[in-house]
Amino acid sequence: MISNSPIIEVSELSKSFGSRTSLNNVTFDVHQGEILCFLGPNGAGKTTTINILSTSLRGDQGNIRYCGEPVERLMSQYKRELGIVPQDLAVYEDISAEANVRFFASLYGMTGTELEQGTNEALEIVGLTDRRKDKPKTFSGGMKRRLNMACAIAHRPKMIIMDEPTVGIDPQSRNHILGSIRKLRDEGATIIYTTHYMEEVEEISTRILIIDHGEVIASGTKEELKERLADEKRYEVEVEEINEMPDIDLYRIDGVKKVDIVGNRIHISTLKGIENLDQIIVNITSNGLKIINLTGFSPSLEMVFLNLTGRTLRD
Repeated sequence: MISNSPIIEVSELSKSFGSRTSLNNVTFDVHQGEILCFLGPNGAGKTTTINILSTSLRGDQGNIRYCGEPVERLMSQYKRELGIVPQDLAVYEDISAEANVRFFASLYGMTGTELEQGTNEALEIVGLTDRRKDKPKTFSGGMKRRLNMACAIAHRPKMIIMDEPTVGIDPQSRNHILGSIRKLRDEGATIIYTTHYMEEVEEISTRILIIDHGEVIASGTKEELKERLADEKRYEVEVEEINEMPDIDLYRIDGVKKVDIVGNRIHISTLKGIENLDQIIVNITSNGLKIINLTGFSPSLEMVFLNLTGRTLRD
């Protein structure tokens, strides 16, 4: 169950690297029991934010509070109650999966029965119990990422930061990881998650933070974000391949808000309640273009993201 009171409060966080500003007065909360997904193009500031929250980097200015207190006052507790699943694999190839998990859990002071139980639970959550005695060098890339996750959760952290944990893995391992995340959430963990896969955000997020150019430009549930486009209709018009797209002026048509041309596809946003599709078709065909396909779309997270940033998530 998601708590109304935030477990983390980030206020006016800024960070620069030389003359380049990575974060500019970023402010947001993380509520206990939620899966907060960070979305943003490459270079948006997601990784810098993650690195500061994981204590591997310090901000230039701003405040972070944990459980209502400045994080500096609770640093030992904060680190003890934090689990980090990095994008880069952090496992030892030549010792067993079980030994890997046991080693990382022991760094948090776990010993004896508690250590054994935490190791068993972590391997079960990520679906690697039957491979516990095997060495990671015999694992697939997806299995290594699942082991990476097990190493981060064996000490039962209250909050888990996951930085693109499903990059480049097989569908089975991705499903295992997403299922594990939901299970951890159901057991009370708070999760911050970054990804380049919009379908993952659709599947697991309870709330979304969209970051671009070092600033938070939108936040809310996926339903709340889609509502931003509730007054719009979207069309994609595919025309026959041509050497050069003519100068099409669709903006003179009543209701048209945005036009993007990518190759031989024309993406059009127009206000709901204004019937202008026939005018759009006439405008395009009168410029000598032959329409071979026309598709209408309901609002999606991808559309919201493109509308806010002008880029797709993987740009």
